[in-house]
Amino acid sequence: MTVEPIAATRPRNRRQLIVEAAGRLFSERGYHAASMEEIAAGVGITAAALYRHFPNKYALFAECAHAMVDRLVAALDEMPAEAAPADVLTALIRVTVAHRASGGVYRWEARYLDRADRRLLRAKFAHVTERVTEAVRREGVAEAVRGERPCPPADVELRVVAALGAIGSLTMHHTSIAQRRVEELLSACALRVVAAGPEPVAGSERTVELPALPVPRSRRAEILAAAVPLFARDGFTSVTNGQIAEAVGLAPSALYRHYPGKVDILAAACLQAAGLLAQAVDQSLHGVADPYEAVVALAATYVAYSFEHTALTSVAEAEFVGLPAELQRPLLLAQREHIAVWEQQLRLVRPELDPRQARVLVHAGFGVVVEAGRRLRWQDSPAGRTAVTGLVVRALGL
Repeated sequence: MTVEPIAATRPRNRRQLIVEAAGRLFSERGYHAASMEEIAAGVGITAAALYRHFPNKYALFAECAHAMVDRLVAALDEMPAEAAPADVLTALIRVTVAHRASGGVYRWEARYLDRADRRLLRAKFAHVTERVTEAVRREGVAEAVRGERPCPPADVELRVVAALGAIGSLTMHHTSIAQRRVEELLSACALRVVAAGPEPVAGSERTVELPALPVPRSRRAEILAAAVPLFARDGFTSVTNGQIAEAVGLAPSALYRHYPGKVDILAAACLQAAGLLAQAVDQSLHGVADPYEAVVALAATYVAYSFEHTALTSVAEAEFVGLPAELQRPLLLAQREHIAVWEQQLRLVRPELDPRQARVLVHAGFGVVVEAGRRLRWQDSPAGRTAVTGLVVRALGL
């Protein structure tokens, strides 16, 4: 008598498990570095079984990129139409915390989506922004009627996207912190941002003089200067050596006399970004003794750096995960040193914060800059810098 093997029970939520595993891998390693075989192994299935759910890696990637925003939209659709801003933001925070490991795909990797998917993703985020904006405006009008404060200023949309940037920042770092604590921390942070008044934060109007990018005086420097805008526009993986070489008037083979490979150009760009930021921080804190003034100076400097060197900054932040481990190490060290400066000064102003809470808030401040900058289309102006610096300071709770 032949005994038939017992078939393994297939979980009903296997597709969801695949999307979660893929989202984590895409977030950690980038779209191009992650393989379908690795994703399948993360779910405990074969690559052949994975292809029964998704025809190719792009289809899986597109679903991952949409997954977080679809969850945000669903959470908002479950909220009453008259829900207060605090309740709306808390719903978004809980979704973000629950899917923290896989939720960062949309932030940088979504640039590899095709045009139709990018357009759909923007429309979904616009829906989220509009829903939060409606709640903020509704509460502002109600408070104005009660005589508690005037109606909110016209930049309410900027404040809303900045608050969403603070919330979304949790997907971009690995600070370990209890779920309840991070929810409370981000809720208070986001509410401070959306409630920001029209008056400038003390010190936010300061003028920041940044170190200038070095003038390309060698062929190696010319290659780096030409590659950065290409990486920023098309993504590192999509840019070819031929495009970089053409931009500097070289044959593709001639690049290898200056850089061993394209990834070494990317590493040089990331190191240049880290070096410029470190110089700017040292310069801005020179002679500053008061911790509050130091935090405002850090915020103003980071905003100025992000607006003035947008292409370099976006490349360093978006493409870092694609670097080999040995090329990441000096950059990780520079990042940790930068965060440590913020953390130290913030805790001097707010001693009730522990190191993890301070770190979460610092990253939230960075998230404010990213999303507010995108909202302003990175159009640099003194007024824009002042407004975004003020939102960062409010996010930090000063």
